[in-house]
Amino acid sequence: MKNNRPVTGLLLIAIIFLLMPVQSYSSNPTNINSNDYNITPILSYEIVNVFPHDLNAFTQGLIWKEGYLYESTGLYGSSSLRKTDLKTGKVLQHISLSNDYFAEGITILNNKIFLLTWKEKTGFIFDINTFNLIDTFHYTYEGWGITNDDEHLIVSDGTSALHIIDPEKLEEVKQINVHDGIYLINNINELEYIDGYIFANIWQTEKIAVIEPDSGEVVFWLDLSGILDNVGHNKKVDVLNGIAYDVENNRLFVTGKFWPVLFEIEIASESESSVMTD
Repeated sequence: MKNNRPVTGLLLIAIIFLLMPVQSYSSNPTNINSNDYNITPILSYEIVNVFPHDLNAFTQGLIWKEGYLYESTGLYGSSSLRKTDLKTGKVLQHISLSNDYFAEGITILNNKIFLLTWKEKTGFIFDINTFNLIDTFHYTYEGWGITNDDEHLIVSDGTSALHIIDPEKLEEVKQINVHDGIYLINNINELEYIDGYIFANIWQTEKIAVIEPDSGEVVFWLDLSGILDNVGHNKKVDVLNGIAYDVENNRLFVTGKFWPVLFEIEIASESESSVMTD
């Protein structure tokens, strides 16, 4: 486990690896684990730090903002929005959603927390300081993940589509389809906007797609296979889901549903495998 790491721009990493002839698998619309090949690079990771995480939290969204983590948790009857302390994992602020709602991803823009729900097709807007409800909004698809580029909301719905939303009018501006250059990438889940790229969990995998937002192309894959092998856990854990970025200190955090820990990781400078496998 590394204690310190150099500050490395994710944009520079992407450019370097786009120029390298690294083999990867391509995907089809229903399965990203086919044996086809293309030139999409695959990067690995190194663990920098490990922090406690509530193992009862079915993590759906994760955000870092001004020294704290904000997290949404799902499941009917257990959905919540919470503010937590990184070092201790202690919940500092919390509200529960009605049992009729299954919370999904969150993002923070202009001191407002935007929270999606799954099949209810309803979004909530909360004040970041008080967690008071400001407004609600609606959409016509399932809500999965959400992030923002400081100008627009970016929403995933479990398909290959990303919906670009005006945060004031709460209307769709455009839609992009995520692909690896050959096939569409489905099951796009929790999102985080980092250094001009969209990082996206792919549901039921240990893979994160790093997406160029204008074209929708996956510029590289981050393979987190085996990351939970580094810690003990005595409860059945669920899938990787949760990406947060501390822009001031260049720290990248990941966790998952019912995971007992949250990892700070760095993206490795070289791919440790030429093909993504499960």
